[in-house]
Amino acid sequence: MTDALDAPLRAELLLDQDVPEDLGRELVAALDGLGAPPVRVRRTLAHRGVADIPWIVLASLPLQAFLSGLGAEAVKDAYTAFKGVVRRTARPGSPDGGAARPLVLQDPAGGVSVVLEPDLPAEAYELLVGLDLAEFTVGPLHYDRAQGRWRSVLDEAAG
Repeated sequence: MTDALDAPLRAELLLDQDVPEDLGRELVAALDGLGAPPVRVRRTLAHRGVADIPWIVLASLPLQAFLSGLGAEAVKDAYTAFKGVVRRTARPGSPDGGAARPLVLQDPAGGVSVVLEPDLPAEAYELLVGLDLAEFTVGPLHYDRAQGRWRSVLDEAAG
């Protein structure tokens, strides 16, 4: 039986209609550079409003293996490119000054998700690389700037 961490990483992307084509291609290239090439890229339905979808990109992939791989020296440049794409993708797409919507990484097996907001500090990404998702059961995980850690309010309320 193949260990989940040894299996090749594959991502599925669901992009909001607000994500420009070129930014979508950059995100696909960034994930490919990190060893998680998207096998399917889809768009949300056009008739949904921004208020209906709290995220701008949903990436479904084996999250623990993906996060573990981010710390490898070989992917440092690709990781930097990925962080830049996250920042650009999650910026508000409308000139009316709507709120920025995050990119969400979701583990299809465990269901835990990580919310990547566009203005995350460098230390949030550093902590994310070493994060043990087994510590969380519900999610979603958000970076708490005041506490300097990734946390799930729902997990904390259940515990």
